[in-house]
Amino acid sequence: MFTGTLTADLLLGDVHSLKGKRAVVRPIVAELRRRFAVAAAEVGDTDLHRRAQVGVATLAGDAHQVVDVLDACERLLADRPEVTLLSIHRQLYSDSD
Repeated sequence: MFTGTLTADLLLGDVHSLKGKRAVVRPIVAELRRRFAVAAAEVGDTDLHRRAQVGVATLAGDAHQVVDVLDACERLLADRPEVTLLSIHRQLYSDSD
């Protein structure tokens, strides 16, 4: 069994409050969950209104499948016009680790 995690550091566009930030981040997290059946949440920079960290986790029996899902999640984040993807951190774990 393989588990993969991805942490994305995002710069939000025209956002001036935490309420505005929630209006941008919540739909992104919901779409990640819905489209890719992953666990996703805002995991950092919760008190900054123009920055967000989104975490994604998935698991599968094959490492290639985990990498494919994380690649798709990264593409979705990079293609969102309301955010700028600043950095990505990935980790892949196996059950023997």
